[in-house]
Amino acid sequence: MNIQQHVATLLTPLVVELGATDATLADIAFLLAPPRDPSMGDLALPTFKLAKSAGMAPPAFAAALADRLQPLMDADPVLCAVTATGPFLNFRQDPVKRTQRLLLAVESEQFGNGTDGVGKTVGLDYSSPNIAKPFGIGHLRSTAIGHALARLHAARGYRVVGVNHLGDWGTQFGKLMASYEEFGDATALDANPIQHLYDLYVKFHQLAGEDPAWDDRGRDWFRRLEQGDTRAVAYWKQFRDLSLREFERIYARLDVKFDHYWGEAHYNEMLDDVIRDVEASGLSQVSDGALVVPLDDIDLPPCLIRKSDGATLYATRDIAAARYRYEQLRFDLFLYVVGAAQTVHFRQVFEVLARMGEECAPRLVHVPFGLIQGISTRKGTLVFLDDILNRGRDLARQILEDRAGLSDSEKDEIAEQVAIGAVIFQDLSRDRIKDYEFDWDAMLRGLRPGEPGRTGPYLQYTLVRLTSLLAHYREQRGEIPAAASVDASLLQESETQFLVHTLEKFPAVVLQAGDSLEPAVLSRYLCDAAEAFNAFYTVHKVVTDDAALTAARIQLVRGAHRVLYQGLYLLGMPRPTRM
Repeated sequence: MNIQQHVATLLTPLVVELGATDATLADIAFLLAPPRDPSMGDLALPTFKLAKSAGMAPPAFAAALADRLQPLMDADPVLCAVTATGPFLNFRQDPVKRTQRLLLAVESEQFGNGTDGVGKTVGLDYSSPNIAKPFGIGHLRSTAIGHALARLHAARGYRVVGVNHLGDWGTQFGKLMASYEEFGDATALDANPIQHLYDLYVKFHQLAGEDPAWDDRGRDWFRRLEQGDTRAVAYWKQFRDLSLREFERIYARLDVKFDHYWGEAHYNEMLDDVIRDVEASGLSQVSDGALVVPLDDIDLPPCLIRKSDGATLYATRDIAAARYRYEQLRFDLFLYVVGAAQTVHFRQVFEVLARMGEECAPRLVHVPFGLIQGISTRKGTLVFLDDILNRGRDLARQILEDRAGLSDSEKDEIAEQVAIGAVIFQDLSRDRIKDYEFDWDAMLRGLRPGEPGRTGPYLQYTLVRLTSLLAHYREQRGEIPAAASVDASLLQESETQFLVHTLEKFPAVVLQAGDSLEPAVLSRYLCDAAEAFNAFYTVHKVVTDDAALTAARIQLVRGAHRVLYQGLYLLGMPRPTRM
């Protein structure tokens, strides 16, 4: 039970006794928050709403509550004081009890984990690259945000199912087949499939720009694919398998895994049923030969279900996908981690599903995000994620070149971990809806000792320092003592207490980041925690001649290590042991 729950439990019967009979524990817990002025206490209750319900003036209501709570303070396991200041009721925790409670909590490997998701399923649609095209930097945001949200929900006990909605169908495959028939090289395809296929795709568009007959050849090949032509289907399977092999190599580099690769083609056999059910629902109408669902009553353009030439669209497939996923997973929540440009599309799809009476509709949530800006392009067209990660690895390797005590192979491994951590953290360190400038110089700050910067390398370096401190203690003193044996009264210096206050927020931050679908909440907090630890460590030596003080401080170090170690995992960042 956290302090808000504890205080709310104390207050609820007293609030009801004073006349606010409709107040619930949840109502009171919601009102409790840290005061703007920390000198007033650790938690404050504004009594305006409760006092009005009780028919009392807020200052009188707060004073009456304080009078009833005061006799309980001596025996309370958490609080040491309660005071009424005008309409506010302020609570102060006992610092020694608070510190002891934190040390006992972080001793558990479950610190930061929750149970509110136990028995529930959350699905996530994220990453979703296009077959036969390189994994571009544009897919990084969906992959990083989706992966972090998956881990944040798993930490709360949810069964998490990751779905990769591959772009594996469409007219682009006809174009690719036409180009491969003419210029394809089996050896080049096997050696570097994505690059060869991408080059063929670019070549097709160059030729089509000069000769419109190439467009006809592309359409003919896609028609053959749709009709099940043996050669076309064989090409499609080959291109898909080779692309997936390359994607999985990149996912392994990022430590990302999916439960299902249900791409666009997966739903081909379900589209007729979707069209039939939309028509049977009475929601649709024919407009210029196309089948649409009007949504003008909620200021949305009509949702196009079938084009006038009979072709289906993204909306048709997304309706089919939502129904299929719900049938297979029976999810409580399904998150679509897709760029903000698709906001209207998902509003349309979710609304059509709702009007059709589909049970899954209220469980679907679009998680939009902004764009990455400021990256120079390769060949002026597409930015390869591999190129970005490799450049980051090379830059990090240069910084590590003169680092003593590390072998070349260790430097290579650390440079890879730093590059991936830097890229992921830069993506997750600001609100997801915002565009951001990609900046290697900024994202690698903190890799050098003493270098400032709220970056991925700064967090990784702080984690390595914590790991080293724990290893040093074990070498000098043996195993870390149990938290229950530590004298928490020795940890009352201002820098120490600030670190205690920061670390104890971790479970609430994990909960908030998951509820708000905003990994940046956790990213910013981890920087605060790292800064709080470094401020403590700058002033206070951990291993001292005083055995009791050393035991207490190493417990705090272990707590900071656990928070950073778990926090980086939740963000999907590598956790090096040396730097």
